[in-house]
This record gives sequence, C-alpha cells and structure tokens, in this order.
Amino acid sequence: MVQYNFKKITVVPTGKDFVDIILSRTQRQTPTVVHKGYAINRLRQFYMRKVKYTQTNFHDKLSTIVDEFPRLDDIHPFYGDLLHVLYNKDHYKLALGQINTARNLISKISKDYVKLLKYGDSLYRCKSLKVAALGRMCTVIKRVGPSLAYLEQIRQHMARLPSIDPNTRTILICGYPNVGKSSFINKITRADVDVQPYAFTTKSLFVGHTDYKYLRYQVIDTPGILDRPFEDRNIIEMCSITALAHLRAAVLFFLDISGSCGYTIAQQAALFHSIKSLFMNKPLIIVCNKTDLQPLDGLSVEDMNLVNQMKSEAIKTVIGAGGEPNDDENVLLTMSTLTEEGVISVKNAACERLLNQRVELKMKSKKINDCLNRFHVAVPKPRDQKERPACIPQQVLEARVKAAAEKAEKEKKKLERDLEEENGGAGVYSASLKKHYILAHDEWKEDNMPEILDGHNVYDFVDPDILERLEELEREEGLRLEQEGDEDDDEMDGKELTPEEKEALAAIRKKKSLLIQQHRIKKSTAESRPTVPRKHDKDKKFTSQRMGRQLSALGIDPSKAINRARSKSIERGRKRDRSRGESDGDAMELDDDRSNKKLRLRSQSRPRSRSSSRPPGEIVPGEGYRDALQKSKAIKLAHGSNKKRNKDAKRGEADRQIPTLRPKHLFSGKRGIGKTDRR
Repeated sequence: MVQYNFKKITVVPTGKDFVDIILSRTQRQTPTVVHKGYAINRLRQFYMRKVKYTQTNFHDKLSTIVDEFPRLDDIHPFYGDLLHVLYNKDHYKLALGQINTARNLISKISKDYVKLLKYGDSLYRCKSLKVAALGRMCTVIKRVGPSLAYLEQIRQHMARLPSIDPNTRTILICGYPNVGKSSFINKITRADVDVQPYAFTTKSLFVGHTDYKYLRYQVIDTPGILDRPFEDRNIIEMCSITALAHLRAAVLFFLDISGSCGYTIAQQAALFHSIKSLFMNKPLIIVCNKTDLQPLDGLSVEDMNLVNQMKSEAIKTVIGAGGEPNDDENVLLTMSTLTEEGVISVKNAACERLLNQRVELKMKSKKINDCLNRFHVAVPKPRDQKERPACIPQQVLEARVKAAAEKAEKEKKKLERDLEEENGGAGVYSASLKKHYILAHDEWKEDNMPEILDGHNVYDFVDPDILERLEELEREEGLRLEQEGDEDDDEMDGKELTPEEKEALAAIRKKKSLLIQQHRIKKSTAESRPTVPRKHDKDKKFTSQRMGRQLSALGIDPSKAINRARSKSIERGRKRDRSRGESDGDAMELDDDRSNKKLRLRSQSRPRSRSSSRPPGEIVPGEGYRDALQKSKAIKLAHGSNKKRNKDAKRGEADRQIPTLRPKHLFSGKRGIGKTDRR
C-alpha cells in the first residue's frame, strides 16, 4: 500500500482570501444586532464572542495547514530527500514555521483583547476594541501571505508527484538519456511515458506496474543521468540519484551499444563506475539495448573490454547483495525495445533476482522464527519393522487414467470449424444442431420435428396410405367432372339448338373464359397496378362503338345500350356544370347530342363562384348553443382565456422582464441575521 498520499492536502488560500473567508464566517455565525440600551455586561459578551470566534477559525485553519503538510524528518528518507531536491528543505520549513508563528500571534492577540474587553465601559469602546483585534489578526495573516502562496505552489506540485511505495517490490531503470528506458517501461507496463528521439524527454519520475508469478511489481522510470560532478547535477538528475540512493530495488542499468543516443560506450561506462556506490546491496543487471542496430558480438575490442569490466563489477555487487556466484549469466542481458526481442527475459530476470533477495533477507531476519513457531510438521513414528510405502488406491489410478483419456480425446476432437473447412467452407456446410441431443437412441436425433395444430400432433392423424387414397380421390373427382361435363354438353347440345346457335354458344363460352382470365390477372395485380386515365387508354377497350360492334356481331341490336350509356354521361356532365356555378336555365339548354369533350370545354370556360364565409355568430346545428348571443359570449370568454397564453408565447429569451419594480423583501424591514454592507 502507498503510505503517502499528497493529493489529500487541503488547498491553501492566499492572504486576502484567507481574511475574507474567516471574516465572512464570523459575520454569518455570530449575532449581529446590538443596541445602546443593552446592559454593559451583555455588550462585552457580544464583542468578546466575535473576537474569540475569529481567533478559533484562524487557529483551526492554520493548524490544518501545518498538520497536513508532511514533516521531512518523519517521512521516508526517499520522500524527504526528493522534496528537498524539488523545493529546498530550508525554505519549506521556514514557510511552515511562519504559519505556526502566525497562529501563536493570533492566539496572543485574542487573549489580550478579550482581557481589555472585560473592562469596556460603553458600546463604542467595546466595538473599537473588537475592530482593533480583528484588524491586527488580519494584518498578521497578510504578512504571511508570501508563505501561504509558496505552500500552495508546493501543494500543487506534490499532488502531481507519482504514488511510489518505498517498501514494495520495485524495479528501477537508470542510465544515460535516450538509451531506451521509457520505451522499456511502456513495453512491460501500462504506463504511457512520452518517447522522443532526443535527450531529457523524461524530466521526472514515472511509475508503472507489472506482474510476475502472481505478484505486483513497481517499475520506476528515472530521468537520464550525465557523468559529471555531484555539485553540477541539476534537479532532474538529482531525482534519479535520490531514487537510487533510498529505494531497495532491482536496478537495470541501460547501455546503448549502438551509440545512437549521442554518447559512446566509454562515457556510459564512466557513468556506471561513478555511481556504482549507489548499487551496493541491490540486484543489478546491465541491459545492452538497441541490439537491432548493433549486435553485442559486433563491438570493437576496446568497447567489449569496457562492457566486461562493467559485468565484473556487477557480479561483485550480486555477491555483495547475498546472491550466488553462479548468477553471473543473468548480469549482462541484451535487448531491443523496437523488435521486443529479449524484453520479457529482462523483466523476468530482474523480478526473479529481486524476489530471491527479498526472500533471503526475510529468512535472515528475526521475524522468521516467529513464523516458524506457528508451523508444525507431523512425522509418524515407526511402530514395527515393516515397510509402508505410499499407496494409491486403485480407484484413484483408474480415475486418473480415465481423465487422461478424456483429455486426449478432447484434444483430438474435431471442432465445427474443422468440419466446415473439410466440407466446403462457409456457405456450403451447415452445422447440425441435433447431433448433441441426449436421446435413448442416436438414430432418433435426425427425426423430423412434430407439427402441432390445435394442441394435437398432426402426424398422429395422418394415414400411412394417404398418398394412395389421394390418388383414388383424384381419379374419382376426374371421372365425376367428366360425367357432369358430358351431361351439360348433352343438355346444351340438344336437338333444339341450330348450328348457328351452337357457334354462338362456343363464342360466348370462349369470351367468358377470356374475361375470367383477365379478371384474375387484374385481381392479382390490383394493388400494384396504376390507374390509367381514359385519355391514356390507347387500346380503346371500353368504348360504346366497340360495344356496339361486339353486340352486332352476336346478332343483338346495340342501339338501346348505346343510348343508355350516352344519357348517363350527359347527366354526369350536367351535374359537373351545376357545381361550377352554371344556372339551371343554361343546364336545360344543353342538347342530348353534345359530346363529352364539348361539355368539358364549356364547364372549364365558366368562372367559378366565390364561396361566402359564415358569420361568427351564426348558429350551426350540432354546436350546442342556445342562440347567437350565447355563442358570441362563449367566443369572447375563449379569447380572454387565451390572451395570457398568447402573450407568454410571444416572449423570447432576449425580452427583459421586471415583474415587480420594488420587491418588498428587499426594500422593507431588517434582515434577521444582520446587514451585509459592512462588517
């Protein structure tokens, strides 16, 4: 668990805001109404309460600031030195000391003025002492304003510090700038550290977390370090030095053997030897990065000697940390963060070395004895000279063999995907959903599912000889229809029909069948067939002339039918003309022999009459009004009820509205808790 959470520190207000907060709270939480007629003891208590309340608020607020900021001597040395590097320990302590002094001064001022208020002899003197007390308290706060601003800046910076637990399993990455440290932490953790092809991209400590053997490890990416004297290093480099000095961690020293970082192997080796004192008693691994650009075997003899010297120093550090001498093969590792070759092996080696060291340290500590006392290993004592080897029951052995066989069968079992590929692929092969049914017999799986109708299984009512019987019924029906047809033909083809009549009957039957077919076609396409106007009827299928020709061909006089059709069309023309404003006299003048075309031209040439609107007071049957007076009164009431709603509907967002010019609660009487125009 992280021991220090600097994000919980309360915000430190500025000097002016501090004064406003305290005085506003005093004004709101203490009585504000006092009169000259009050007893002097009551006046003293009134102003003494204000002074004491103000002093208490100042004391609580300043105590919160002093207590919540960490004391550098009481926290872990890593955080103590890190805060010293970032903010200068002396300035930090001086600012907190000034806040503590201001708290004591305010308490002293309050004590003095409360003592003076006990001897106040009038309202004016008591009020003057209260104003002087509050003024001196505010002056003290304003004098420590720079310290408050400094502490607020420190609080903001501390809230941005990473949450590092100094006591947990930690892997520390260090080396020259631009050697691949941030790329490595991005690969093995979920951290997102900025990576750029130039030096000092990382300017502070970054933390990520990774897992190894079901344990959580903390990985810290440090800024790059340059090989120069301790006094010349800047704040960024000192963050890395502080982490190396105080954290018990496995150290990964990154070495860029390709030289693309801008520093030679000799410079990186010099840095290693200058800070090797910080690696004492810690698992150390030298990581040769960027092997995709330069393999380790391709180095020159001088560079290889430098690498071997660093390896020998690392082996000494391993032995000093309590490791075994045979761990030297994991001291020097190669890796490439670009191709991810060797990244996981480096992480596993660092985690394993750190885990072994922590276990050995715990085994050497005194706490291990307390833990061992809780365990008891029971060893049975031999009661005779017989050998009693371990015995596994036969049922257990059979269960193991069966489980192994089932496991092998599952591994050999074909999946639906394999069957699909063997049988033609997707779209060709259809998986059977019935083959996993649990039935008494496997051949039942492919049976057809029963169809249920009205709660009954249809198959229960199916005759096994239904097809044969259906054929018999069809044959009987055919014979019956033939007999009926012969009877009809005999009746129609009797001796009373002449040959001319027989020809007419055949023509009528043929025409009837054609009409039935056309009707069926029209009925099937009625919904999708558009309605064709008569002027677009090119075939002229439905005309009186054609009807006359057909009736004449059948030997029937068509004159009556044609005259009846014409009379109906003339009546329709008359009605259309009357609706368009033609008078009755003009309608009577129309002749029966006029064609429909002339009627349409005549009706279109006539101007339409304008419809007259009904007056609002006129009574319409069914409206429910007794007379016109009652209807006009109802309309007037309706307009009155809609007036306000219509007015509100016209009001927009930009309309300025002042419903009451002088609200009573703002311009009359006194407020219950006092005025706010003065303190």
